[in-house]
Amino acid sequence: MYNYPSRLLEQAVREFARLPGVGNKTALRLVLHLLKQPKEEVEIFGQTLIQLRNNIKHCKVCRNISDTETCQICSSPSRDHQTICVVENISDVMSIENTQQYSGVYHVLGGIISPMEGVGPADLFIDALDERVSSDNIKEVILALSTTMEGDTTNFYIYKRLSKYPVKITTLSRGVAIGDELEYADEITLGRSIINRTLFITTLKNQKQEKK
Repeated sequence: MYNYPSRLLEQAVREFARLPGVGNKTALRLVLHLLKQPKEEVEIFGQTLIQLRNNIKHCKVCRNISDTETCQICSSPSRDHQTICVVENISDVMSIENTQQYSGVYHVLGGIISPMEGVGPADLFIDALDERVSSDNIKEVILALSTTMEGDTTNFYIYKRLSKYPVKITTLSRGVAIGDELEYADEITLGRSIINRTLFITTLKNQKQEKK
């Protein structure tokens, strides 16, 4: 525990330490760094965060972050709007876009099913995905969730929900190792996993055979 010489300094450190992966020591270093910067630069930094929080939007179609009601991907005529890639969060969209191997659109769930953390299907944007598939001319849904137990559970739930529609349901090839999260996969591996995606039902059959 630090003996802070200023109440304002202590408060600033406490707020920075609330960020994921930032402890008190790192938070103190960040705050002291800001104190060394010109006042104008710190004011710009603060205003940028305020504008981000107040003005950022979620795309009304896919739930990606956007400056407008509909994100650039969903509004682009050059994208394949008949293929939806289902991801857990916004950082996954960015990871897949960085591969430059995917030209379809996205659907951000906002998480994955995790009973241990109290997250069920109703807490995610699965109903909105169901509505998109039922109302739009969707030909393929790519399940691109993390290859964890929670990710696999969510994949299976979505597969069961969407199997009533005449749509091809695929998943990433196992180039992404089991237990990995997409944002930590390198671009080449992730790109190949998208290109070499397989039918989800085939993945289920392979998993059953591996358990025997």
